[in-house]
Amino acid sequence: MFEITPTIQIPHEEFEWSYARSGGPGGQNVNKVSSKAVLRWPMAASEHLTPVVKDRVRELFPSRVTTEGELVISSQEYRDQERNREACLEKLADLIRQAAKRPTIRRATKPSKGSKMRRLEEKKRQSSRKTNRRVGGDD
Repeated sequence: MFEITPTIQIPHEEFEWSYARSGGPGGQNVNKVSSKAVLRWPMAASEHLTPVVKDRVRELFPSRVTTEGELVISSQEYRDQERNREACLEKLADLIRQAAKRPTIRRATKPSKGSKMRRLEEKKRQSSRKTNRRVGGDD
């Protein structure tokens, strides 16, 4: 089981791994070894996430979710396959933790009595300034 949070755990059997040759550091090793790791996880079919979290993943990371509801994560940061696998799992965990966080609801607030008074006083002051600039003064 891959534990993301104490309440969200995904069995390793649900993950589909594929490997490809990656660019980046490694010299000629890049041409010989398939070190890039690609993780595919059928998120839509998984029962280990709530529908709310699945929807939030789709909303926050639309480029990572396919039309079939499969989450695709790849990593080619490192020169060896195992570290790239770990990086993919860490990316998945971060992604799901972000989606599992409930967004804070914005509550509309009213301006205080003092701020209303200050605003109106400033408006009166500005108005009198402009009035005094006119030719002829207070006509």
